[in-house]
Amino acid sequence: MEKGLIMDKELEGYEITAAGLVARISIVDEGKFVPRYKVTFPQIGHATLMILDSVRDELIKQTTVKAKEILDPKIARIIQKRFADKAEELVSRYFPGIDTISKGELVGLLVNDMVGLGEIEVPLNDDALEEIVINNAAEPLWVYHKRYGWLVTNITLEDEEKIKDYANLIGRRVGRQINTLTPLMDAHMLEGDRVNSTLFPISTKGNTVTIRKFARKPWTVTDLIQLKTFNDEIAALLWLAMQYELNVLVSGGTGSGKTSALNVLMPFVQPNQRILSIEDTRELNLPSYQHWVPMTTRDPNPEGKGEVTMLDLMLNGLRMRPDRIVVGEIRKRAEAETLFEAMHTGHAVYSTLHADRAEQVKRRLTTQPIDISEALLESLHIVLVQYRHRRLGIRRTLELAEVVPVGAGGDEVTIDMRTLYRWKPRQDTIMREKPSVRLFGEIESLTGLLESEIKEDLEQKKSILKWMVNQNINDVDVVGTLMARYYRDPSDLIKLARINKPFTPEE
Repeated sequence: MEKGLIMDKELEGYEITAAGLVARISIVDEGKFVPRYKVTFPQIGHATLMILDSVRDELIKQTTVKAKEILDPKIARIIQKRFADKAEELVSRYFPGIDTISKGELVGLLVNDMVGLGEIEVPLNDDALEEIVINNAAEPLWVYHKRYGWLVTNITLEDEEKIKDYANLIGRRVGRQINTLTPLMDAHMLEGDRVNSTLFPISTKGNTVTIRKFARKPWTVTDLIQLKTFNDEIAALLWLAMQYELNVLVSGGTGSGKTSALNVLMPFVQPNQRILSIEDTRELNLPSYQHWVPMTTRDPNPEGKGEVTMLDLMLNGLRMRPDRIVVGEIRKRAEAETLFEAMHTGHAVYSTLHADRAEQVKRRLTTQPIDISEALLESLHIVLVQYRHRRLGIRRTLELAEVVPVGAGGDEVTIDMRTLYRWKPRQDTIMREKPSVRLFGEIESLTGLLESEIKEDLEQKKSILKWMVNQNINDVDVVGTLMARYYRDPSDLIKLARINKPFTPEE
């Protein structure tokens, strides 16, 4: 071997199936700046591909899709199944005697190309990925892997028009559009993945698509405790806050897990309460058993008409008798004022904000561009700050703070962000900083419970959470079932936790 020559080294390998098409994934260290995410598709001969073109043409003729079906995300899976069934029938006819595995590969190839995103469907089905990025047609795709960070792939799209077609396909399914007049698009895919797209010349190197993948299995509080994102003390305190309808704001940087944390808190809401969520792009995904009404904004049409803003939805939502209101992210002053007005009128409200510390939350809300009165923050009770450690690839709760009003009252009120818990990076543990001076008193005034009774309740919640972790109860519907049982009769669950009895959903 020549001096200085570095041989490719496979760091990891596994298989991914997308609509029946099985591809091999290799994470390869090629001795370059970053490792490569290499996708190996089944080898299909030239003659087979030519026949497959005929199959594709006939499939288009025989499988009709109505315009309203294209725009209805609920029917998209039915359309995919319709294409797959017809494709299987045609492949069997054009390739008599084909084996089951080869048939599945050809059907998967057709379905991915015709009603999916082609080769991108494979990384889309890889649960180890968090992000898929198309920068332009001249460069290969990039992906963000949970274990290896950013990786360059061996997938390149044929031209800029193909990238635009994919963006349009994604947008049409959720009522969004991207064109010369509106070259920026935020949308979501049917699985909940968030999508951002831009067109040339706004993105000067070419058209882009950025897909942030969300876990196919929803996160639960058990998962976050096991991953050390939360500890049982923080989780119990948040459960207490959710039960007694205190207002919570989740903050953090991009990719820090704000939305995941917000999702995890929702099963703590009593299942007989109505939850209204308002977002620019659908990211929240609440369990099916909850009384949940999701709403999203709408962009104006090319004539500037038909826009539905977050403020429109918030004002309308107050007339829908919600018990809880969840707002995807606070960005503007009008949204913040309406949000805090909802708190003042007795609604329990939850939202997210881009801010890296609890003190920064206060500054962001009370300075431009949001710039609301500091006195309004009195309605907020808890700020949960999430943090992403990029080098280690971990997410942690950096701070949990209570919002403490101090001063004479009215417009003279000032706000103290009192940090109750803080993450210590050297020990990788969340430590208690200060005792609460507001939360217990707030709950006492709302419920009549004594502080000693509230603290006992908190300890019982901690014991239940520890038991759930020990029993590895991390299915979102099972967690929801346990919460429903707790609100009907907490003694039953407390007993199970005390004796550490294994739990089965059939009990």
